[in-house]
Amino acid sequence: MNNDSNQANQPQDLDYAQAQLAYSIIENLIEHTRIVSDLIALMAQVLDEDTTKALTQTPTWTAYLDSRRSLEKTKADVEKFAEVLKELKPDQ
Repeated sequence: MNNDSNQANQPQDLDYAQAQLAYSIIENLIEHTRIVSDLIALMAQVLDEDTTKALTQTPTWTAYLDSRRSLEKTKADVEKFAEVLKELKPDQ
């Protein structure tokens, strides 16, 4: 393989400011998702039993639950990213 194609496949270095911005965006998205999830749970509590049963048997509900499980796994990745971010922080 030539050097140009190797460079194209290599991840680019991330500076501290870029990493901090990325972390902030990820953190805000996760917090928003948590709040929306809480809202969905609250809304589900006010539905009658038949409506709740019908709702939870839809592909949309299944996708929601899959997404929640995936987000739980992502939490560990975000924590690892936070550790990398600390290592990138320039000495002040």
